[in-house]
Amino acid sequence: MQLDSSLVGTQLLGLQREVTWRQTMNYAAATGDLNPRYFDDTSPDGIAAPPLFAVSVTWPFVIDVQQQLGNALPMELVVTMVHATEHLLFHRPVRPGDRLHVQGRVAAILPGRGGTLMVLELEASDQGKQKVFTEFGGAFFRGVGCADAGRGRENLPELPRWEPQPSPLWSADIPIPREAAHVYDGCTEIVFAIHTSKAFARGVGLPDPILQGTATLALAAREILDREAAGRPERLREISCRFTGMVLPGTSIRIEALSKEVSPRGTLLSFRVLNGEGRPAIQKGFARIG
Repeated sequence: MQLDSSLVGTQLLGLQREVTWRQTMNYAAATGDLNPRYFDDTSPDGIAAPPLFAVSVTWPFVIDVQQQLGNALPMELVVTMVHATEHLLFHRPVRPGDRLHVQGRVAAILPGRGGTLMVLELEASDQGKQKVFTEFGGAFFRGVGCADAGRGRENLPELPRWEPQPSPLWSADIPIPREAAHVYDGCTEIVFAIHTSKAFARGVGLPDPILQGTATLALAAREILDREAAGRPERLREISCRFTGMVLPGTSIRIEALSKEVSPRGTLLSFRVLNGEGRPAIQKGFARIG
């Protein structure tokens, strides 16, 4: 099986999403984030969604990627996909009452070790046609070759480089309850059986259901906001990572801030997340705080 990079530039069909307070509160609750900015709807400023709520807005693109691409992607390739990379740029927080129009395109198709990476660029705008967030979501097609040298690397955001540090700036150990993946599934509408069905997970070679990668990233974002931005979601302007390992419910994770740099663009933070076995579940984590 091979994936042809001629798909780069293909426009997606797009979708409309109306955001409710129930959805945004449920997302925060699913990640144990009790920040009043997400719950106190008596505040004169109203409430906002947690930054990672953006992935629940765009999830329909993932589960319907074949139709979004006009059936240009054969189903035998679709079933090999795993979420490999995530990069979100926030122009402002999502808020209840937003009517979001999401449009997108295939930004890049690149060969990799053991498969091929396809990155979708998705842009959400509000009813006033103002940008709310931009997402670059990468799906890795396992065992699928790239028919050529790939295209679109120049379309992807550039990331800063850091020198390795001898020890973390700070770390946080977070238990992952056994029900965590089911709660995240039910509260976020990000539904895939690999996270909730033991039979399905074992059927694809996993030991048990695994925690959603975006749930792990949301926990990292929660700690970064609380420790580096006084819990103010509007200050997180960018976050990205590579998903590199499994997190099993009933274990724990460790979030480590590896380095920090103050630049004209804001505070730049690198981080990673280790799973219960001490192996990286998230690598090359990057957050920019304004």
